[in-house]
Amino acid sequence: MARNAHFHCRVLWAIIALLTLSTKPSRADEAGEPGKGDNEKSEEIVVHATRSGRSAEKEPIKVEVLDREEIEEKLMMTPGNIAMMVSETPGIRTQITSPTLGAANIRIQGLKGRYTQLLSDGLPLYGGQMPGIGLLQIPPLDLGQVEIIKGAASALYGPSALGGVINLVAKRPGSKPEADMIVNGTSRNGQDAAIYAATPLKWNWSGSIIAGYDRQARQDLNHDGWADMPGYDRWNVRPRLFWSGSGGASLLMTLGAMTEQRKGGTMPGHDAPDGQAFAETLDSRRIDGGMVAEIPLGLGAIHLRASGMTQDSDYRFGQTVEHDQRQSYFTEGTFTARTGHTSWLAGAAFQADLFRSHEFQNFNYSYTVPALFGQVEQDITRNLTLAGSLRWDDHNRYGSRVSPRLSLLYRPGHWTFRGTVARGFYAPTPFVEEIEEVGLSRLEPLARLKAETANTASVEAGYKAGGFEGDITLFGSNIRNAVRLDDDGADRARLVNVAGQTRTRGAELLLRYRWEGFSVTGNYVYVNATEPSPSGIGRRMVPLTPRHTSGLTAMWEKEDRGKIGLEAYYTGTQLLEDNPYRTRGHPYVLIGAMGELILGRVTLFVNAENLLNVRQTHYDPLLLSRREPDGAWTVEAWAPLDGRVINGGIRYHFGGQE
Repeated sequence: MARNAHFHCRVLWAIIALLTLSTKPSRADEAGEPGKGDNEKSEEIVVHATRSGRSAEKEPIKVEVLDREEIEEKLMMTPGNIAMMVSETPGIRTQITSPTLGAANIRIQGLKGRYTQLLSDGLPLYGGQMPGIGLLQIPPLDLGQVEIIKGAASALYGPSALGGVINLVAKRPGSKPEADMIVNGTSRNGQDAAIYAATPLKWNWSGSIIAGYDRQARQDLNHDGWADMPGYDRWNVRPRLFWSGSGGASLLMTLGAMTEQRKGGTMPGHDAPDGQAFAETLDSRRIDGGMVAEIPLGLGAIHLRASGMTQDSDYRFGQTVEHDQRQSYFTEGTFTARTGHTSWLAGAAFQADLFRSHEFQNFNYSYTVPALFGQVEQDITRNLTLAGSLRWDDHNRYGSRVSPRLSLLYRPGHWTFRGTVARGFYAPTPFVEEIEEVGLSRLEPLARLKAETANTASVEAGYKAGGFEGDITLFGSNIRNAVRLDDDGADRARLVNVAGQTRTRGAELLLRYRWEGFSVTGNYVYVNATEPSPSGIGRRMVPLTPRHTSGLTAMWEKEDRGKIGLEAYYTGTQLLEDNPYRTRGHPYVLIGAMGELILGRVTLFVNAENLLNVRQTHYDPLLLSRREPDGAWTVEAWAPLDGRVINGGIRYHFGGQE
């Protein structure tokens, strides 16, 4: 492993030397932004997730940013959560982990969802490892932008970011009071209502608040007595306070609260195949709070972050009841500075993640991780930037770990080239994807699991001129000691470290064209993910990881009048595990359409998802004929479970900029 790291470093240094010798400032460089005329200048989007304060285009670490305009489009499709908003980004899949309760997580470039760290304004408000249901409990109405880092980001954010980071950045209040209200209903008897309000206050203070209610009726679409869509009722509220002072000083404080009741399993008056009713329910309550502060000091600045979260969950799996509590505490201090062509930062952090089960105390854990980290970004020439990050984590159970990351950015004219190599680790917990569906009752006590470690690398080439944009990325990762759930016989299951490497190789292609109010975007993603076979002989494809996916979207927008959009997404075959009906998922195409009409401050919208009514239960039953050893009554979800869904509603905007 060390030999591979040295090799990657030598390759990057060779590239740097070559580019440094061959790069000369162009006339465009001398005039300002490289290779851009006055007619091609666009508003820069500052990235928060990397802590460097650079724009996305000038950041050596590739950060994909969904701006407010893109959030607005997805807001009309799923006003109640962010699942669709992130899943339609190339290389990202929202994977259903519990068909019965509807839990889901985020897979980045073929890696398991537990490796993805979800942040809010750089804070782990949803915990070090967010429960799968948490992705469906975050409303998008108050978001200003979404930042996505793919590949090992442990050098930036520690062990929870082995596969990448998604940072949700809140909308900042403007100079005038404003409010947004949205009401939505679906053809599957779902309703959403949310309101966002923001206003400036006295003495450089401002504030915002979002509150919402979401509801879904339980649905048995194939009439087999088992719910294909869980029912839920959810309330949430989040106020924020902002302060900005002279010289760049700032402060953000937030509190959040959420309560939800979910219900799946057998429908009223029906039984599971064993002749007994099987209710599966989850009642959850979360409270969190956090602060982000920046204090300018001469040539640099001090950045402070702190947050805390507690979540109580009550599960019912038939006759088995589980009560648990998760807590997470985080604090971080960083000093950043820039001297000439060099910007750097150094910091210290501490994070604690705790889990307590009332019924199954063998699975309780308390992880504490103090850390030191640093980052240097060097502008070697106007077009060439090198960035290096290094983090040391002292995990109380898995010992000291060093996570490096090295990135290179080269921007000649309209072209952008990036290269990144990184290493990270992940501290195992009982909560792999399958446990979301079945709970802890049939899981053997954890043996001495090893920490999961990964080496990741990516190379990107992009071109942007006028209304055209193209980008291709090659990526790969090797994971050692990946944790997998294996059947242990006698209706039991256990977690084991996989012997050997889990390897992922892939490519992403993105093409986009904009002309006046029209835009069209196409993408294709290839993922070849393999792991050692459970039989111990040879290798197999990683289950639920399609090798080929692609998408095509078209949007026409008339300012202050409305928009019309069409989209199509293809998902190829994928290996299935423990499915008696088939060994591979059937490829499918999802087609959607949306329309929006703006009438002054009122916006009417309608959206149709999955117009072809693709549904997994059109191919095979979701329900098994007998319960699995790990406790599951259903097969894994490899296609949509809800079929065609049409939603529509009204949005009203108060105040703000005219």
